[in-house]
Amino acid sequence: MRQVIADISPDNWRSHALHDASRDWQETNCYVDLWIEVLHARGLSPEAMMGFCVTQDFEGDQFTFFKVPLEDLETLYDIRVGELSIYDSLEGHVVEQIRQGRMALVEVDAFHLPDTRGITYGLEHSKTTIGINVLDPDARRLHYFHNAGFYALEGEDFDGVFQRHNPPGPQSANLFPYVEFAKFGPTPLQGEALTEVAVALLKGHLARAPQDNPITAFSKRIEAQARMVKERDPAFFHKYAFNTLRQLGANFELLASHLDWLAARGIERVEAAAGTARELSGSAKAYQFQLARAVSRGKTEALVAQLEGLQARWGDVMGLLRNRFA
Repeated sequence: MRQVIADISPDNWRSHALHDASRDWQETNCYVDLWIEVLHARGLSPEAMMGFCVTQDFEGDQFTFFKVPLEDLETLYDIRVGELSIYDSLEGHVVEQIRQGRMALVEVDAFHLPDTRGITYGLEHSKTTIGINVLDPDARRLHYFHNAGFYALEGEDFDGVFQRHNPPGPQSANLFPYVEFAKFGPTPLQGEALTEVAVALLKGHLARAPQDNPITAFSKRIEAQARMVKERDPAFFHKYAFNTLRQLGANFELLASHLDWLAARGIERVEAAAGTARELSGSAKAYQFQLARAVSRGKTEALVAQLEGLQARWGDVMGLLRNRFA
């Protein structure tokens, strides 16, 4: 079997430190987590790309589902990502990209992904993105990056991922998924050049970061949203929390790791911002438990006041960074 990234196996995969179990948020979202592990597999530093985290905002019903800008991937790592048009067999397209040394990033149904056992595997249909490193259609076998690791699936799960149960043809229920492909160039930045460009990107992202505190905007909606969650099925809380508190907390924990990485490479006066970003991450995790209790008890009166600490920390982080890099 041909591999995009050679000499790696799901059997002995060790995830990057950004996915260590000791972190507040071992997993963030499928897209950023995937890139952390792909860069790790290529011997590159995913911490360098996290400057974009300063741009996160509150979008009215959720915090930004943060994704690394594709231009940052190209600038830092010489990786070009584009949309792959699917007009024939998905398997055939992916095999061709692997043959070209490129990785296909495919939106699939997590119902068929064994690494989501106990969450969605065989339980719930949910869209997610995987990066395919090995594909063997004849053996019905797949090696893929997803969330915090690198995994294998085969057999019925393979058929489900590629919708083999649905008949082909114009009356098929199959819809072509959204697919990207990554072309790995030969000249990722290293050493001082990587650090300098990461700082430049961080400055650029700061220039377009929210001017108004997004946690303040969230606080104006939280009581109504908590009442809405209370009225829904209990499982709905996890979807709501994923798109609000997890995205907020994980975003700032990754920003803290980015600033730690810069500090370790000689960039001064970023430690305070890193520490405050990490405090924000921990506070978001604690608030998620407070929110769960408030929803279960139907007592939402204290939720706004309990956000004051998070609001202050967001202001401190952004103020420190703007003063440092103005």
